[in-house]
Amino acid sequence: MHTRRFAALAGVAAAAVAVGVAEVVAILTGATTSPLVSVGGVVIDAVPAKVKDFAVEVFYTYDKLALSIGTLVILAAFAAGVGVLARTRILWGYLGIGVFGLIGIVAALSRHNAPWYAFIPTLLGAAAGAGVLRWLFTQEASANATEDERRGFLRAAGYTLLGAVVVGFGSRWFSTRRGVEADRANVQLPSVPPNTVAPLPPDADASLPDMAPFVTPNKDFYQIDTALVVPQLTTEDWRLRIHGRVEKELTITWDELLKRPMIERYVTLACVSNEVGGNLISNAKWQGVRIADLLAEARPQAGADQVVSRSIDGFTAGTPTTALLDGRDAILAIAMNGEPLPVEHGFPVRMVVPGLYGYVSATKWLVELELSSFADFDAYWIKRGWSAQGPIKTESRIDTPRDGGSPHAGEIMIGGVAWAQHRGISKVEIRVDDGAWQSATLLPVPSIDTWRQWTLKWQATPGKHRITVRATDNGGDTQTDAVAPPDPDGATGWHSIEVEVK
Repeated sequence: MHTRRFAALAGVAAAAVAVGVAEVVAILTGATTSPLVSVGGVVIDAVPAKVKDFAVEVFYTYDKLALSIGTLVILAAFAAGVGVLARTRILWGYLGIGVFGLIGIVAALSRHNAPWYAFIPTLLGAAAGAGVLRWLFTQEASANATEDERRGFLRAAGYTLLGAVVVGFGSRWFSTRRGVEADRANVQLPSVPPNTVAPLPPDADASLPDMAPFVTPNKDFYQIDTALVVPQLTTEDWRLRIHGRVEKELTITWDELLKRPMIERYVTLACVSNEVGGNLISNAKWQGVRIADLLAEARPQAGADQVVSRSIDGFTAGTPTTALLDGRDAILAIAMNGEPLPVEHGFPVRMVVPGLYGYVSATKWLVELELSSFADFDAYWIKRGWSAQGPIKTESRIDTPRDGGSPHAGEIMIGGVAWAQHRGISKVEIRVDDGAWQSATLLPVPSIDTWRQWTLKWQATPGKHRITVRATDNGGDTQTDAVAPPDPDGATGWHSIEVEVK
């Protein structure tokens, strides 16, 4: 009789082989046809907004990694259970693998723009898993003669599991990077005329310890999206379709986009999930084509008050048409901080719209703009209860000293950033304990579309102190002290830290 430990191991090994084979096949059929990616995508789409907020709060930008690990853990537990059921009759094992396969096939075929052959990786993987399960049970049955043979079999099952894991992860790594990184490396960015480049003031950055730099390096730029696997889209395959309520539909290729007039602008992007004092906000220099120029060619029809942007993976965002036509520097970005967009930040093309949270404006891996109306269509996050418009609120943050820090008494430089994109910051004030508000020094900025650094010299005395910041935008509106969570249209409140001066 097969032992429970052996049966569980055999089930997990068979499942690992199934996933590994599916990942190998997905190299040919596309990373999005992988059962893990497909099922994970379905889970992400089905997750309520509050669960998403919790995931971001707990795991920060590693929320999708946590989902992947959780999926693998659940799969391993399910596979172990299938193996245990197969102790009495192998048919139960086949049925369990069949259930796994059916879920993967349905998920793969349900994804946006799924090819007809999206079921192939899961089908072949399930067949391989069933074959390995039968082989392992057959081998174990013949190994009952001696204990040495049993230990040898367990080693063989373990090696099978290890090999499947290595092949699976190796295939995933290869399938998500084949061709696109090389394509990105070969991109030659067109030059931008000097009069279309926003200059950066030389003293825009205070360069204080622990303070966010004015320009966020690409590797440190926050990353929040719904893509379980980063979409892989080459410049050769990229097309942008502009359609819907327009007088003239447009389809633009990569080469055609590069021939159009371009600008460079510093723009700060912010995630609506950012908590007060949080880090889901970054600033970069973007190069791209004005969206207003493209819409002028397409000629939106009356009533087209929303532009629905679509990613290659089906994600949608709804941007007010007025925000793209009111003169702000809303662009289709092809470059970030002087280099082609990193793949994880939307290569080859993404949207950048100053003044709006990313969930309504900053679509990555962009392939489609559809003129529509807010009355007729709800984009991805709007269906999940978020506000439809998404204007960024006036906020500020203390970066230095750090919360919970223990600076020495004497002169201390307090510093941080404040933002009110497309309105600009006119004043930042600091309060220590219950004292009077003091105006901080504002550093220069290239435009009203970026965050603004601020500093204040403080004569710190020994003891515990609470430091609070608030900002006022160029319209004269001071950020509210009313505490509100990110859901449904962005967090509010004043950021405070506590320090113990020695």
